[in-house]
Amino acid sequence: MNDGRSGAPALAWLLATTGVLHFAAPRPFDAIVPRSLPGGPRTWTYLSGAAELAVAAAIANPGTRRLGGLAAAGLFAAVFPANIKMAVDWRHASPARRAIAYARLPLQVPLVLWGLRVARR
Repeated sequence: MNDGRSGAPALAWLLATTGVLHFAAPRPFDAIVPRSLPGGPRTWTYLSGAAELAVAAAIANPGTRRLGGLAAAGLFAAVFPANIKMAVDWRHASPARRAIAYARLPLQVPLVLWGLRVARR
């Protein structure tokens, strides 16, 4: 298995980094939790951070990499509503903030594909 071709180490690093950020600096993540979810935003921030850390660990381990890649693809799809909320909330923000929020929407597609590529290799 060639990790370099699938990008598994980089994907594991990305997920681990964002997972840690959910705990170290949760406020920005709390702000994009859709209001329709039950419970408080901080609970969802911590749950999604824990999920990112677990998926990162699965991808980092060759024995669970296939499952980790599939889980990453699912996770990236599952957080898409948060990206939509961010884009809606920031629609009147500065041009730089709007650009960030709007860029996150199409970025989910290559992230999902990256997870699937890791799962295939």
